[in-house]
Amino acid sequence: MTRAAARDADSLTAYRPFVLYWCARVAAMLAHQMVAVAVGWQVYALTDSALDLGFVGLAQFLPSFVLVLVVGQVADRFDRRRVLQACMAAEACAALGLAIGSYTGRIDAHAIFALVMVVGAARAFQQPAMQALLPALVPRVLLSRAIATNSSAGQVAIIAGPALGGLIYALGPTAVYVVSVALFLVTGLTIHLIRFREPPPAPGKVTLDSVFAGIRFIRSRPAVLGAISLDLFAVLLGGATALLPIYARDILHTGPWGLGLLRSSAAIGALVMALWLMRRPIRRRAGRTMFAAVAVFGLGTLVFGVSRSFALSLCALVVLGAADMISVVVRQSLVQLQTPDAMRGRVSAVNALFIGTSNQLGEFESGVTAAWFGVVPSVVIGGLGTLLVVALWMRLFPGLASIDRLEHAPRQAPP
Repeated sequence: MTRAAARDADSLTAYRPFVLYWCARVAAMLAHQMVAVAVGWQVYALTDSALDLGFVGLAQFLPSFVLVLVVGQVADRFDRRRVLQACMAAEACAALGLAIGSYTGRIDAHAIFALVMVVGAARAFQQPAMQALLPALVPRVLLSRAIATNSSAGQVAIIAGPALGGLIYALGPTAVYVVSVALFLVTGLTIHLIRFREPPPAPGKVTLDSVFAGIRFIRSRPAVLGAISLDLFAVLLGGATALLPIYARDILHTGPWGLGLLRSSAAIGALVMALWLMRRPIRRRAGRTMFAAVAVFGLGTLVFGVSRSFALSLCALVVLGAADMISVVVRQSLVQLQTPDAMRGRVSAVNALFIGTSNQLGEFESGVTAAWFGVVPSVVIGGLGTLLVVALWMRLFPGLASIDRLEHAPRQAPP
């Protein structure tokens, strides 16, 4: 091993493009989380409706669903850095619209839904471009650690963003949105500074076959399909993020500061687990470890659903977040290690759609079931559903359960 290789094996900070990428992700996620807290509290204050909180998630999901076949092509055929800068500009404009509407007092739930859809459309392009960019910044041998480190960036933001957004909201939603605009602009500038040897864009014309290549690739890899779909259904059923404003105000009897802490607590558990995985990556029994983590996620959801104690609710969300981080690292490592660079944009777009489905559509599902059955039964049903999915997926995808070492996953050519 050369001296440079030894240095690189010791620390990811040896890669300046990765450090800039990490900082950009923190800033973008801070902005997203602050907007989410402000939008959730503002919509619930305007409408007093759990269903409308679900519509916030639906407004973010629909653009990802409609654009899934387009955004992957864009990420594979254009400079991913420029794509990300354009996304940051669009999200800054949407946040500015929210700020102006709030300041003038002319904003209503429908206007918020429309601007949230703009954010959702920008994020539809942002997520596959961001995911596809990461493997080009570090050697393959460090990719699993880089994914854990990158995930820690998101968790730092998820911890700080809601808490900061909740505190700033004391000055009104306008202040939260203005700070978010600044963070989106900082993200765009940081991405502009990233320099690396960019792989050549995908060759050939855009055809129907190339458009559906990402879906076909995932279907041809049962372990990848199983990992992505497990996350989809687990978070779709077990996620209760959209209902946190109701828990904060009506069940746990706190204010915006309590909502910020609730949104941050899951990220605290995830951050601790991400830091642990950075130092001690999953070496063996990766598949079974992922299934066990998703089961713990379901149990944490059950405890949170029935809790009436603010402290117990925070603890349940911490455990839930730590378990989710294990699943995220295994899934992302598996997807990135088995996908060639020329297809990473399209595969990441499909993966991002699954993630968006589980997160944003999960928020809509939570709002609908809460309106039908009540808030607490909705969360309890979701936790039980997650445990059922784990048991079913272990039978449907035995190859995923048998995966041992992630770093030895084969890298195959596009079909």
